Amino acid sequence: VKVGISYTSIENARRNLEAEVGSRTFDEIRNNAHSTWNEALGRIRVEGGTEDDKTIFYTALYHALLHPNLLSDVNGEYPAMESGATGLASDYERYTVFSLWDTYRAEHPFLMLMKPQQARDMAMSMIRHQQQSVHGLLPIWSHMANDNWCMSGYHATSVLADAIAKGADINKEEALKAMVTTSKVAYLDGIGEYMKRGYVPFDISSTAASTTLEYCYDDWTIYQTALQAGNDAIAQEYKERALNYQRIYDPEIGFARPRYKDGSFKKEFDVLQTHGEGFIEGNSWNFSFHVPHDVLGVMAQMGGEKEFTRKLDELFAMHLPEKYYEKNEDITKDCLIGGYVHGNEPSHHIPYLYAWTSQPWKTQYWVREVMNRMYKNHIRGLSGNDDCGQMSAWYLFTAMGFYPVCPGTDQYVLGAPYLPYLKMSLPNGKTFEIKAPGVSDKKRYVKSVRLNGKPYTKMYITHKDITEGGVLEFVMSASPNKSRGQAKADKPYSLSER
Repeated sequence: VKVGISYTSIENARRNLEAEVGSRTFDEIRNNAHSTWNEALGRIRVEGGTEDDKTIFYTALYHALLHPNLLSDVNGEYPAMESGATGLASDYERYTVFSLWDTYRAEHPFLMLMKPQQARDMAMSMIRHQQQSVHGLLPIWSHMANDNWCMSGYHATSVLADAIAKGADINKEEALKAMVTTSKVAYLDGIGEYMKRGYVPFDISSTAASTTLEYCYDDWTIYQTALQAGNDAIAQEYKERALNYQRIYDPEIGFARPRYKDGSFKKEFDVLQTHGEGFIEGNSWNFSFHVPHDVLGVMAQMGGEKEFTRKLDELFAMHLPEKYYEKNEDITKDCLIGGYVHGNEPSHHIPYLYAWTSQPWKTQYWVREVMNRMYKNHIRGLSGNDDCGQMSAWYLFTAMGFYPVCPGTDQYVLGAPYLPYLKMSLPNGKTFEIKAPGVSDKKRYVKSVRLNGKPYTKMYITHKDITEGGVLEFVMSASPNKSRGQAKADKPYSLSER
């Protein structure tokens, strides 16, 4: 049986069938699918490690390449939003299935690195979505040409900003207009009150605190794009909005806490509780670290570096009583390391935050713990919902030794590789090798790093470092090098400075 599928018309289904299948036999199509996937998965070559390690790695790579999905037909037609009309994608291919609350963090940056043309077309799909939306909104959760409005924030701004920062062929002014328009749709999830007060009040939103934090990061991505576009007025406006997170940190407890319209903080407040405390799919303990664009700024809100580091240590070491997750549909005990919740996305950048402190070696310790405990070669091998590739993209980046803590910058924060050798064959024809001979559970600490043969002291590498090709070499050790990564100039980006 040969089947053609189209979201627009029977005629286009026939066109797709002819283009994609034609007269080819079942065996020809099967063999072509095999070779296509083999080529895609072979873009990253892994050596060393166990067979389980390799299976987990390539399963993660397979997952990361499944979504988003092509919506347009072979002639470029696709179902336009809401109206039921047919649109035409003439200078890009139209994509859908954007689980953006999850995937802006690592999945889209991974695609920008390994599938830049498709990633550019995904960004263009988001811009066209905004232009066609009756609300004037970038996608929140794009689902087969429409929006299912799942989760909070307007994280398409992150994907656009990240693509632009990494050189995608996108009109910056057009992208900026879509981003700014989205951020001012006053009736969307408290945006009107947010623009008025600098935070979303708990009176009007049950997820007021986490939504405020998400808006602040998204506003920072608009600030970055305005800088790229040379629009100083918009840049200044959104730089100020990006600092709104400061309004919801309670200095008495050093955590983010929802506020009411009258400015008062929620009185009875449990920093470990997920439900009813002003956060979505997470608690204040985890969400209070959710300021990826201004780690030094949130460090100050928590009481300084010593207290910030103490809180990170306590998060991983604490015992989280079962009452805090037993009724949570997303989280089970095997998703947790202490109070750190790897099974859901708001926590994914947290192990890397030690890079901004005087104890960056703790990132090297904890990322390996997460890899060992949260990813298995088993039918229940993920510690949570893969969420259209985000859990898997986290694994891929972390296995390579770095992670995009703040999409919208060109930086990947260094951790430590999981495997002794990886080679990336990049779309531009160049290769990037990552070497960590002898790396193991015991030798998990980074003694020194060399980039293209030269000593490298920074706690991050850039997108350009990778795409220009080269070799990143880690010398691993059983004990941490506590002098590495201490210089201010070697620290990753932060909107506020130390």
